Amino acid sequence: MHGKSLLGLGSLATAALLALTACGGGPGTDGGAASPAGNTVKVGVLHSLSGTMAISEVTVKNAELMAIDEVNAAGGVLGKQLEPVVEDGASDWPTFAEKAQKLIRRDKVAAVFGGWTSASRKAMLPVFERNKALLWYPVQYEGLESSPYIYYTGATTNQQIVPALDYLKQQGKKDLFLVGSDYVFPRTANKVIKAYAAANGMTIAGEEYTPLGSTEYGTLVNKIMQAKPDAVFNTLNGDSNVAFFKQLKSVGATASSLPVMSVSIAEEEVKGIGVDNIAGHLVAWNYYMTTPGKTNEAFVKAFKAKYGADKVTSDPMEAGYNAVKLWAAAVEKAGTTEPEAVKKAAGGISLELPEGKVTIDGGNHHMHKTARIGVVQPDGTIKESWNSGKPIAPDPYLKSYPWAAGLS
Repeated sequence: MHGKSLLGLGSLATAALLALTACGGGPGTDGGAASPAGNTVKVGVLHSLSGTMAISEVTVKNAELMAIDEVNAAGGVLGKQLEPVVEDGASDWPTFAEKAQKLIRRDKVAAVFGGWTSASRKAMLPVFERNKALLWYPVQYEGLESSPYIYYTGATTNQQIVPALDYLKQQGKKDLFLVGSDYVFPRTANKVIKAYAAANGMTIAGEEYTPLGSTEYGTLVNKIMQAKPDAVFNTLNGDSNVAFFKQLKSVGATASSLPVMSVSIAEEEVKGIGVDNIAGHLVAWNYYMTTPGKTNEAFVKAFKAKYGADKVTSDPMEAGYNAVKLWAAAVEKAGTTEPEAVKKAAGGISLELPEGKVTIDGGNHHMHKTARIGVVQPDGTIKESWNSGKPIAPDPYLKSYPWAAGLS
């Protein structure tokens, strides 16, 4: 079950609010997170550990647990050890809402780190707002949103999708075919892409959506080949990418003849897709395992030591790791885990993290982040081919782009 379009958001919100009622609690009821009296501080970790999104979310969960271990090894927060409570969203958006409610009301966690798809975030949003609790969401998304109770540690649109389009334009790719999973993020992202294209002399050769978990892409690939675009802009999520890239390769399409720009495929997904099927294609993120710097070298070494020498690091899991570190810094500054105090303390906090300098924007709860375009290498790593040179201020509603007027 997932949102089929922007029009489906009402049912997602309804499901989330039903979960509120089912688990008890609501505005003004007792039980929200506060400074704990015991020796530990509970925090929630909520990701899809089963279902179609597990290919992407398990590694984010692992990175968040590693960050929690590191915080604890350094003394915890406010002298207390963090105690993670892990839940499975099961790639089902109402389940995310139900589990979020359980973590807040029953487990009384101080914050929740979790989600991947925008459908899961949209389902959880009313739960966190009604309970006045904090969600730290680690994945790039389509923008056009902000919430006083969500911190977005992945990229918003002007830090990923817009730089990806600028890059394709600079490479002379003017005719794009849009391929996406059928839910909130791809449909909204493609509205942005179409507005950009109209203002920048680009055309859209086609636009197709498939349900999450789809494995049959023969017909879609034939449509792409018949349309003869300069490039494909890919917003497929989860294990559907495996089938898509295999079937694209099977018809003779190569990264040089038909480059694909993906915004939801990182190192973890490259392994699942098979490097032979995706080498040479493009991705847009803020972090790669190969990003230079001592902080990242230590991060990669620690992750491999903890989870296995064959494991890779990636942007979403790095943003999940960052979320724990940024929240901990805000708690220390606030002197309490109480959400309203943490919110007041969080704005302006800057940390040197694996991707480089990251700063919390106190106004819209997004991060200042450096944009990076990468190319998938034959060994499965991603090599950066371009970056923005400095962190980009988050602009989730694209207010600084005249072509985006009316999108929000």
